Amino acid sequence: MRKNQRLSRVAAAAMMAALAVSVAACGSDTPQATPPSSSAAAPSPSSEASAAGITTPKQAFGPACQQLPQGGVPGSALKMAGQPVAAAAATNPLLKTLTTAVQKAGIADTLNSAKAATVFAPYDDAFTDLQQRIGPDRFNALLADKNALGDILKYHVVVKRYDRAGLAAAGTVTTLQGGNLTITDAGDTMNIKDNANQTAHVLCGNLPTANATVFVIDRVMMPKDDQ
Repeated sequence: MRKNQRLSRVAAAAMMAALAVSVAACGSDTPQATPPSSSAAAPSPSSEASAAGITTPKQAFGPACQQLPQGGVPGSALKMAGQPVAAAAATNPLLKTLTTAVQKAGIADTLNSAKAATVFAPYDDAFTDLQQRIGPDRFNALLADKNALGDILKYHVVVKRYDRAGLAAAGTVTTLQGGNLTITDAGDTMNIKDNANQTAHVLCGNLPTANATVFVIDRVMMPKDDQ
C-alpha cells in the first residue's frame, strides 16, 4: 500500500511539472545574423520531439527568443500559441516586415487556414539584407509583384508541422512553393540551405501557434539560383 501511495505522489508531481510553461524573458539586444556560440549545452533534439510537431513555449530555442515579450501579452510565445500563424506573426516584434510582405502577397488567409504547417519566418533585418543583395530597384519591384513575392514567401512554408527534432530527422523538406530546403541541426541553432545554396540560421525556433510551428530565421531564402 505504501509503495502504491509513493508511486501516486511521484506521478502527480510529474503531471504538475508537465503543465508548467516558461516564456523567454524580454531583451533589448538586436538578434545577430550569425547566432553566437554558447557554452551551455543545447537541448537534445530527441528530447524536444512531440506528436505531430506540436511544441510548447518552453521548447523555444535560440538567441532571439530573448527579444519576445514576456508573459501572455501580444507577441509573446504564450500568446502566439493560441493564434493562427499569420495572426500570431503579426504581433511578433521580430516579424513586422514579414507581416507586411504576407499582406502584400495576399496569403495571410492561406496561412491562417492551414491545418498544419511549419513556417520559416525571416526577421526584419533579413529583408534589409535582401534589399542590399538584389538592389533597391529589384527589391521594390519584388514587393510590388504579388505573384513573385508570394512564391518567395511560400518557399518559407512547409505544409506539415515539424518541431526541431522532426526537421533534423527529415533532413530535406518540400515547401508550399514546390522547392526543397535542406536542414541540419547545429547545436545552438539549425541551418537551412535554400536552392541558391545559401544558408539561413534559426534565431528562435519551436515557437508554437494554433496551426503551425515557427522558426524565426536570419535570411530570406530563395527558391531559384538566379534570384
